[in-house]
Order: sequence, then C-alpha cells, then structure tokens
Amino acid sequence: MAEGIGLASQHHPIIVIGAGAAGLMAAIFASRQGAEVLLLERTKEGGKKILISGGGRCNVLPGTLDPSRFVTASSPHSMKKMLLSWPLSGQRQFFEEDLGIPLALEPETDKLFPLSNRARDVRDALIAAGHRQGVRCRFAVMVASIDPPVGSSPWRVRLASGETIAASAVVLATGGLSVPATGSDGTGLAIASRLGHTIHPTYPALTPLTAEPARHADLAGLSLRVRLDSLGEGRRWTTTGGFLFTHRGYSGPAVLDLSHRAVLSRLRGGPRETIRVNWCDESEEAWEKSLREGAGLVGTLLRGRLPDRLVAALLREAQVDPSGSLSQLRREQRRRLVEMLVRYELPWTSDEGYAKGEVTGGGVALEEVHPGTLESRLHPGLFLCGEMLDCFGPIGGHNFAWAWATGRSAGAGAARKVDATMTAP
Repeated sequence: MAEGIGLASQHHPIIVIGAGAAGLMAAIFASRQGAEVLLLERTKEGGKKILISGGGRCNVLPGTLDPSRFVTASSPHSMKKMLLSWPLSGQRQFFEEDLGIPLALEPETDKLFPLSNRARDVRDALIAAGHRQGVRCRFAVMVASIDPPVGSSPWRVRLASGETIAASAVVLATGGLSVPATGSDGTGLAIASRLGHTIHPTYPALTPLTAEPARHADLAGLSLRVRLDSLGEGRRWTTTGGFLFTHRGYSGPAVLDLSHRAVLSRLRGGPRETIRVNWCDESEEAWEKSLREGAGLVGTLLRGRLPDRLVAALLREAQVDPSGSLSQLRREQRRRLVEMLVRYELPWTSDEGYAKGEVTGGGVALEEVHPGTLESRLHPGLFLCGEMLDCFGPIGGHNFAWAWATGRSAGAGAARKVDATMTAP
C-alpha cells in the first residue's frame, strides 16, 4: 500500500480522531501548547451531538457537579480524578472568556445554556477556536485503523480511502454508539480493542423506556415532576425530576437518569429492574391522612395535586370511583390507592436503545489510561477521551463536563508528550 502524506517528514502532527465535544477540546488544548494538530472527522461538519443537545439549545454545563451520580464499571477514584481535573468554574470561564459564549443558569433545572440559546453558536465557536490556534481540520474522512510505532517509526493512521497519515501522537475521541445519526458507530472502541484495551460491555444509557402493550398511551404528552426508585441488583437508585408519558412508554429526565438500570437488567436476561414512582413526592403518611381524614370527593382531592388525566388513570386502575366520598373509602381501597400514589410500579418492558439513548454506558476501562493525561498505559503516545471511556453522568450538562475535561486533559497530555520527545537529548 502506498504511504500517504506526512511519512516523509521528520516531525508529524498530533492527530485527533473525532470532532465531537471531547475531540474539539483536545485539538484546542493540544494546539495551545504549540503542537501541530490535525483533526479528522467522519461527518461533513463535526459536533453533531452538540448541535442537537438541549433541544438545539446546548446544555453546555450543569450548574453543580456531583461525581456520585456518574456511572462506571471502572475505578470510581480514577473517574472522579478525571472528572474534576477541570473544575466547573474553569470550564465556564473558558466558554465565556476564551470562546465569547456567555452562559446563563436556568435555576429550575440547574443547567447552563448559552445566552443565545443556540447550540450552533457553541459548536461554531469551538471550531473557530481550533482554527485560530492553527488546527487543521479534515471532514468527511473515515479512519479504518491506527498502527502503533515500531521502533523509531511514527504512529500511522490509516483511512478507509487507503491513505496513511503519520502522527507523533494520536488522540481517540470518536464517541460511543449512542445516537448513530450523528456519526457514532463505535469505530474508536473497535480500534482500542484491537490495540489490546479492555472494553467494558457497552449499552445504551439515558434512553427512554418502552412498554408493550403501551398501557399509558392515552396519557402521551402528559408531564409532571416525580420521584423514581430503582430496586434491582446493586444499590438503590433514586432520581427526581421531569417525567413524560410517550406513545411508546416513558421519558423525561427522571426516567433517563435511571434507564441504565433497566437496560442492564434486560441485557442480563434475569429479573427486570423494578421501578417505582411517587407521583408528587408526597409521603405515604401524608396521603393516608388526607384520604382518611379529608372531606369531599376522592377525585377532587387527587386532582388538587396531580394532572386530571393521570388521576383518572390511577383511580381506574385502583378500582376507586372518583365521584365517591372520601369518608366512604374502605380501608383496602385506601391502602391500594396510597400504594399507587407513592410506589406505583412502572410497567416498562424494553427501551429505545442507542437510537434515542443520549450516551453509551461501558467503554474503555479507566484503569488503562493515566488519569492526569489520559495516555494509554498500553501504548505510549495514544490518548483516549470522552464518551468512549467507561463513564457517563446524568442528563443536564454532566456528560459535556466529562467530555470537556477529558478532552482537555488528553490534548494537553499529548502535546506535553510530543514536546518531551522532541526535546529529549
């Protein structure tokens, strides 16, 4: 095979593979340290997940960051060190001062959005920052494989077209498998696996749940704030937030944030995860007292706290007449109704998978990269970052925080590695 550009040169660029959130940040911070950077991206413009995030608004960062809400099958200590390597205050300062993207906190959701409410502004600002730093970008190119150095030879990045490009270091930032319409196809995970890295089993996360039959299809479009408790293997998982009925099942932040528990139980093939709903975070004791001591009609009491359509569905399932008097509720009816109000078992059967899953669970084992630089412990000169690493967080900007932080570490680490190599006697 004919060798392509770069192989005859004594110095080679750092090649960043993937122009998503982590890859763009890696390219910017590698070039900031004076490294020559070539960014390769399979789509025509890059940053497609940035463009669709937050409903097109781009939830750049969370208002607060809680490492305990992140999920990994790897070392929690390594995950926390990587996540907190770039504090939220520093990340916000970078977007506002370096990129010129002022952010505003949405108090009710604890999320930071650009003042323009335009995701494209964020994506374009990142690409422009790379260009200002001298990053060369090549879009619509497919990477087939990468070959590590042999002796004093450089890294070789082989494209699907047959072209080969030499590199002084390689940053893999290709994402996972979620939302394949944005270009995520697992290429980076496959490359890392061929290079000997351990890949913890991947699965869709932050994905809507489905029900067959769709028992609550008539409630589609109804949303409210709930508390969910997941009660399967492992520790109890509780989420609080928006809940949305869909034609196929259930979505909303509260559902997405614990959907990985349901997905994993499905993939294991054993008992399905039990998910219980408290429809308004009212305690069992408070409901019991209201139903036992209240005056008026059952339906009137419930409609004062829950949406009408949901009240009708719950009372129908509990076999309680909404026009019945509270004083005439039998003890067993009251207990059955309280159970449905505070511990309703969600009748999910499956999920929407990677097509609608916002992130990929699993990925490259964190123990196999240095937490400070994200350099591979197996192959010096190879750096891994972003969604292809075994970590994800809840919705609301947390996964961007992970991408920004790990991309920055990988890019800066690659630049330091190359600089040290070139200046060594």
